[in-house]
Amino acid sequence: MSVVVNQLTKTYGQQKALDNISFELSSGEVLGFLGPNGAGKSTTMKILCGYIQQTSGAANVCGFDVQEQSIHARKNIGYLPELNPLYGDMFVREYLLFIADIQQMGKQSKRAVDEMISKTGLSVEQKKKISQLSKGFKQRVGLASALIHNPKVLILDEPTSGLDPNQVVEIRNLIKEIGRDKTIILSTHIMQEVEAMCNRVIIINKGKIVADDKIEKLQQQAKKEFIISVTFKNKPDKKIVEQIQSVNSVIEKADLFIVKSKNDIREELSMIASKNNLLILSMSLEENSLEEVFQTLTK
Repeated sequence: MSVVVNQLTKTYGQQKALDNISFELSSGEVLGFLGPNGAGKSTTMKILCGYIQQTSGAANVCGFDVQEQSIHARKNIGYLPELNPLYGDMFVREYLLFIADIQQMGKQSKRAVDEMISKTGLSVEQKKKISQLSKGFKQRVGLASALIHNPKVLILDEPTSGLDPNQVVEIRNLIKEIGRDKTIILSTHIMQEVEAMCNRVIIINKGKIVADDKIEKLQQQAKKEFIISVTFKNKPDKKIVEQIQSVNSVIEKADLFIVKSKNDIREELSMIASKNNLLILSMSLEENSLEEVFQTLTK
């Protein structure tokens, strides 16, 4: 496992920022780490990065304890904080060489910088001062600096905050490409980003993990009512659909029915269509949005 968090607790005086949380992540996982403000997300990430110490419990990155073997753990971590700290008076290439030097990369520095400039699409901007860059390119510089030492674990805090739609897509695609062979922890309040990039979600609330699963499973678990849209070639009387036992209501809209039910009744609808010599042209199940799941679990 790339990341192992075991019964992690952090208290500030009388306040519990983290309350006995545990999870594991393996290579190739892109985790959406979600929660309202003050839920404990930043505290967890700071502990993993070795910036602060937990009150109890343990955290390991690539087999190294983040407190007892902090230097070894940090060598395997790339971190991009929400407020991306860059030296605006340095040139892009100069800054990345500086970061590579801090990472003690020696003779590998130049090759690593060339690779990161290419990978993050900074080739055209590499001779500019960082202060002259747009926010999107500044985020690319931040990502390049977090990746320069080829870490196995990447921790990203609001990586697309404040970017325009085109920049969001560019950074999103870059993160998805990077995530193929790394473990990524992505903290954000933008649910669309999580749905687009992540294959797993952890939701934390008041210091406790309230959900940990794949997005589709979370959506299914939080579903209180199934909403199915069905279109027939020759629309029948809606009483035919209403006769299904678990149906709550049927709404007619132009050439389709919107059916609300306690269960997923798509199979029953198909059987009724067959029994009544009806042809179904389309049928779809409306999914709960991740935002609805988040609100249900954290309100």
